[in-house]
Amino acid sequence: MTYLLLKYLHLLGAIVLIGTGAGIAFFMVMAHFTGNVSKIAGVAQIVVTADFVFTASAVIAQPITGVLLAREAGYDLSEGWIVLSIILYFVIGIFWLPVVVMQMRMRDIAARAEHAGTALPRRYDVLFWTWFIFGFPAFGAILAILWLMIARPSITLFA
Repeated sequence: MTYLLLKYLHLLGAIVLIGTGAGIAFFMVMAHFTGNVSKIAGVAQIVVTADFVFTASAVIAQPITGVLLAREAGYDLSEGWIVLSIILYFVIGIFWLPVVVMQMRMRDIAARAEHAGTALPRRYDVLFWTWFIFGFPAFGAILAILWLMIARPSITLFA
């Protein structure tokens, strides 16, 4: 029963990470392309909240449930697919942490522009496109981890 519960929680965390990440990206991009400062400000506020409530919770839970699940299933944490998954998880963090900061800055810039009744400044566009680009390696890495978790390929990293 412990194995199934851990597997369920680990899969649920992966679903939350992928779903929230895709949802956040979709809504932020859609709001951006409206050019409507009020809409962008509102969506950016929701995006930041969703990242803290859902993504951050899953980011914390995933390594915990992953390690416990691997131990429960009898996998050695030095197996190649597990090590590669952990490396990719750090890659995701390298891109996700700056993205969270960028989202907060975009939210604040949009809120100020909305309050002042002005257009979004150039700084917002630079942040948006940097945020957009950072999403690709992070999302690619999470999809690679998902494949590794399913396939569990025999990968030799240490001779």
